[in-house]
Amino acid sequence: MKNATIAELYNLEETIAAPLFEGKTYPWEVLPLIKDFILELGPTLDPELYEKKGENIWIAKDATIAPTASLNGPCIIGRGAEVRQCAFIRGNAIVGEGAVVGNSTELKNVILFNKVQVPHYNYVGDSILGYKAHMGAGSITSNVKSDKKLVVVKGPDEEIETGLKKFGAMLGDEVEVGCQSVLNPGTVIGRNTNIYPLSSVRGVIPPRHIFKNSKEIVEKY
Repeated sequence: MKNATIAELYNLEETIAAPLFEGKTYPWEVLPLIKDFILELGPTLDPELYEKKGENIWIAKDATIAPTASLNGPCIIGRGAEVRQCAFIRGNAIVGEGAVVGNSTELKNVILFNKVQVPHYNYVGDSILGYKAHMGAGSITSNVKSDKKLVVVKGPDEEIETGLKKFGAMLGDEVEVGCQSVLNPGTVIGRNTNIYPLSSVRGVIPPRHIFKNSKEIVEKY
């Protein structure tokens, strides 16, 4: 399933977590590995650029953290990132350089590449967001199926068993998700694709398309 591969979705030069993806084919393979990766990487970060605060929390010295934000380790907050009022980072989170985690946004077991924006009332769990991906206000990743079964990634001609009970969404570089959209478990969205507001998205959405609804996904020109 080419459109769901790491190579098709992400520029690995835009994340401190690039070594985590080495030797993997699909990005969701790294979800169970995020915690241990942070615990290994954190102590090696340059102390001139990063400061350890609390238990297994590393924050770039030029990052902006609101006093009302709640940060739980292990996590890494990258250079120039901004974590705004009442954001809740539950742990196992890598926030990339220049990324924005907005008011009342919650993160859990995620990798945000550089310049990602989740700025208003977002929930992002068990997900990976590529370079400059943006989630509109109120849009969320749904990371557990209602029947609690393991998540299957469903492409147009192929299905992949992930073996994961918790799996939100894989967003490629520069994906735009419209306000109040829900990305259902196992969603994969290709690079430079736009999702209309109020959408319910599932399956693999190809790159450089516009998702209007499940029956109208049109190529960009």
